[in-house]
Amino acid sequence: MTGDSGLQPERTRLAWRRTLLAFTAVAVLLVRLALTGDLAGALLAGVAVLGWLGTLALTWRRATGAGPRRAQRWSFPLTALAAAGFALLGVLLVVRGLR
Repeated sequence: MTGDSGLQPERTRLAWRRTLLAFTAVAVLLVRLALTGDLAGALLAGVAVLGWLGTLALTWRRATGAGPRRAQRWSFPLTALAAAGFALLGVLLVVRGLR
């Protein structure tokens, strides 16, 4: 029994696009926070933008199929680390907004 292998690449591209969309939302909110003039907010926004740029490069390669056929050894742990970092930045954003 064989599955429909034609849909799997499309699901992968859509998943990478959703990941980038979530990272973009957190980065935009942190940049907005940085515009309030707070040094800590500017530092968080800088980290978020750097992480977003790295994710953008990886996502672009994966979503367009320009990346390698096999995943590089470092790509998944790096993406997981970036996702955890963005989750932490999102929590910090919410906590700072509650003050």
